[in-house]
Amino acid sequence: MIFGTDRQEADVYLEAVDEIQRTLSSASISDCSHNVDADDQSKVNTTIQIAMARLEDEFRNILIIHTSALEIDSLFDSSTSFSSSTPTHHELEDDGDCISDDSGSSRNNLLQLHHCESSDSSTYRTSSSIREVDLMPAEAICDLQAIAMRMIAAGYLRECIQVYGSVRKSSVDSSFRKLGIEKLSIGDVQRLEWEALEGKIRRWIRAARVCVRILFASEKKLCEQIFDCVGTDIDDACFMETVKGPAIQLFNFAEAISISRRSPEKLFKILDLHDALMELLPDIEAVFDSKSSDSIRVQAAEILSRLAEAARGILSEFENAVLREPSRVPVPGGTIHPLTRYVMNYISLISDYKQTLIELIMSKPSTGSRYSGDPSTPDMEFTELEGKTPLALHLIWIIVVLQFNLDGKSKHYRDVSLAHLFMMNNVHYIVQKVKGSPELREMTGDNCLRKLTGKFRQAATSYQRATWVSVLYCLRDEGLHVSGSFSSGVSKTVLRERFKTFNAIFEEVHRTQSMWLIPDGQLREELRISICEKLLPAYRSFLGRFRSHIESGKHPENYIKYSAEDLETAVLDFFEGYPAS
Repeated sequence: MIFGTDRQEADVYLEAVDEIQRTLSSASISDCSHNVDADDQSKVNTTIQIAMARLEDEFRNILIIHTSALEIDSLFDSSTSFSSSTPTHHELEDDGDCISDDSGSSRNNLLQLHHCESSDSSTYRTSSSIREVDLMPAEAICDLQAIAMRMIAAGYLRECIQVYGSVRKSSVDSSFRKLGIEKLSIGDVQRLEWEALEGKIRRWIRAARVCVRILFASEKKLCEQIFDCVGTDIDDACFMETVKGPAIQLFNFAEAISISRRSPEKLFKILDLHDALMELLPDIEAVFDSKSSDSIRVQAAEILSRLAEAARGILSEFENAVLREPSRVPVPGGTIHPLTRYVMNYISLISDYKQTLIELIMSKPSTGSRYSGDPSTPDMEFTELEGKTPLALHLIWIIVVLQFNLDGKSKHYRDVSLAHLFMMNNVHYIVQKVKGSPELREMTGDNCLRKLTGKFRQAATSYQRATWVSVLYCLRDEGLHVSGSFSSGVSKTVLRERFKTFNAIFEEVHRTQSMWLIPDGQLREELRISICEKLLPAYRSFLGRFRSHIESGKHPENYIKYSAEDLETAVLDFFEGYPAS
């Protein structure tokens, strides 16, 4: 290859091609005057064809030998942030000044052409997120530009573009493989299991930043360096010949995700994709800024729109799924229902995407039939929530729907006390999750939190009434005193029966409720203390007033089985989730 060995020979060859083209041009002029010899015309045409074939091979060879693999690992680190020391467009191109040629040949003029650029040709380089790298040395670029000028002048534009595109596209494909971008059709992506897709989405986001901000941007720069001063729009044609296929391949993955079947677990990866593409969109519009690349810009914008619509749809479907979740089997011990954990963890994650979702969720949750008295749908009064963002209203609505569903599930408990304990546990968990997320607490507001707190406290009060009213009823004075013509005082028979009833009820409560579970240690301790504050004073008082009547009779140990301290110790067994000893 001439351009790979003797520089002087390459210059001489280019001058010879220029001479042939001048001869051909002169022949064309002479042909108009009917003074051209047919054999001479044929010889010139044949000669130029031979020259162009040779230049095409030289063009391809220069492209191939100067194509080197990008350092992908380093690009991953630099695709999202670049220091102020990143070279500017002019600094990168000024490297060409180190090439000199004293032969006076046409190559000397090409160095000057290498620096030419229109005033608005590279405005996209003002983006701090784009980093171009030099894909080829300046000398090779000058040689390619010299060959391209002559091929295009001779009418070999199509061949020039095809050769350039085929070689550079192979380089881009190689970079794609190193970035982990697979050749998957939309159908291939949609057939993959979601667990496999999650990993691919993470890799795609990292790879897309490198592709748009470095790989495609650098390919565009190379096209401009070689073709910008050769002819109008030729650099765009070569750029699209190189990257259109890879760009479509890249964005097809995101498109497949955007139109895939919706389900709640997909929301956060879809939001990650949306955020990444939103972040990249200005760079995509800058790199693909020509009319010929309009389809790429349109595809990216449409995918972004579909991802946003998918996120809105998933949130709406999630609300319905929470409302209709059908499980009817009560969770053992009245503990926190898996649905409660799932939903609250889910909306806590939603609040982490607050900024994105505030922009996407522009309407209130659908009211449907909730004002129609439909017993299968809860009510929510929006007038109490004036000033809330649509996203906040959606989150509050999900909590309302969750409570409504849990209330229905509580009715499957045969023991009313356990139903109240179940609601207390679950609403308390909701309160703790809201308090634990600053974003969620801010969006739902203090009024919502107060209502939730009031609800779990009411459930705790209802539990205590349902369980302990019957226990404390045994410790009342009514019915114990007798009066008559011969005697007055306490009926020992009724008193003994009262102690026996108390013992039996308390033992049953102890047996069953030690197997119930309050997972939150602080809540468990607070409820035990509340029980003791009601039970122990009443028992001490009752025991103090009537102990002597039992102890004066036979077998007092059969009736007074427990001291107040024994009851206090027994209460410590409650709500541990396993049988008491």
